[in-house]
Amino acid sequence: MKIPAYNLDWAFNAAVRNRAARWQRQQLVSADQLTAIEAAYPLEYYRPAWPLRVGLFIFAAIGLALGSGFVFLVVGGNSPFAAGLFFCAACFGILELMIKERRFYHAGVDNALLYAGLTSAGGLIYYAFSEHLWPLSGRYYLSLGASYPVFLLVLALLGAAVLRYADAIVTAAAVTVTLLLVALLGFNSALGQMLLPFLLMAAAGGLLLLYRALARRLASTYLADCYANCLLVLKVLGLAVLYLAGNYLVVREGNAELRHQFTSTQIPFAPMFYALTAGIPLLYVTLGLRRADRALLLLGLLALAFSLFTLRYYRSLLPPEIAALVGGVVLTVLAGGLLRVLRPARFGLTSLPDEPRHFNLENLIQAQTAHAPEAPVTSGFEFGGGQSGGGGATGQF
Repeated sequence: MKIPAYNLDWAFNAAVRNRAARWQRQQLVSADQLTAIEAAYPLEYYRPAWPLRVGLFIFAAIGLALGSGFVFLVVGGNSPFAAGLFFCAACFGILELMIKERRFYHAGVDNALLYAGLTSAGGLIYYAFSEHLWPLSGRYYLSLGASYPVFLLVLALLGAAVLRYADAIVTAAAVTVTLLLVALLGFNSALGQMLLPFLLMAAAGGLLLLYRALARRLASTYLADCYANCLLVLKVLGLAVLYLAGNYLVVREGNAELRHQFTSTQIPFAPMFYALTAGIPLLYVTLGLRRADRALLLLGLLALAFSLFTLRYYRSLLPPEIAALVGGVVLTVLAGGLLRVLRPARFGLTSLPDEPRHFNLENLIQAQTAHAPEAPVTSGFEFGGGQSGGGGATGQF
């Protein structure tokens, strides 16, 4: 059995058609060429527009909630674990059938089935520990020491779901569980609480290294389109956590919460966190411009704005209304100027959308829109080539 549940051609064909449509809006591709590309790469799956997907997800979630309640009413009184196991198996079984038979591709209903199945599986893991393992030590709650096996099993479950269904929200949940494991490791001791920002930064660095390794491994393959959203979520969350874990405001206020202080006080290594708060956004912006990485650039700009908010939170330079007015005017003028200067391109930068690197769309268009030479057009209907004989005929007409 292949790892991805969805057909790999679905993601690739959708990426080709989206890029071709963008090129057509930019008048780089004619309407006939776009039609030829769409005919060569059909969308053989069901995925409606996003408002309908949201509606299908809501109705499916309501139906699943009612179905789970019915299952627990019928079976749960005698064996809650059996009821949960049956509901979990039913969710994943129906999900597989809808993908293979109905060709659902992130259409809302399959997402709801996936989330319901994972939620019930996580609940089963917690129930098994609470009923059969924790009572031996007199605990029925999620303590720090006993929670590691639960989080590790949930993380393994989410990782398998990401590989199978390539869902961005499940990827975000897996990253969150990983960070919770690191945080629990730091909560176990006073030294760990002091080093918690560095532990989270190290975890974020590990996530970025994992992203880079996976991106290189999947480059130039159909899997690059299938897992594109998952890789993007992994990258963005890793970069965001790396910045927030070193932000002075987050560290100082988080330290006050851990120590149950009503007013935050100066923290150890404050100059280093000042430098991280100011330096990481500038590093993101610089790397985003040099590598033409739109996600990194946008995240760097957001981090820069939050760094200015951090400075404003502890050091008031101007009244709030004056600072907001001046900042808004400066950013508006800067954004308008950059959009004008960088369209279409200058200094190796552009404000236009970037193109994928795992396939050459120009060659693709040439290959799909090549036509055989047309037959020569004659002026009218001409006789010729016939043969006959007898009766004094010439044998041709």
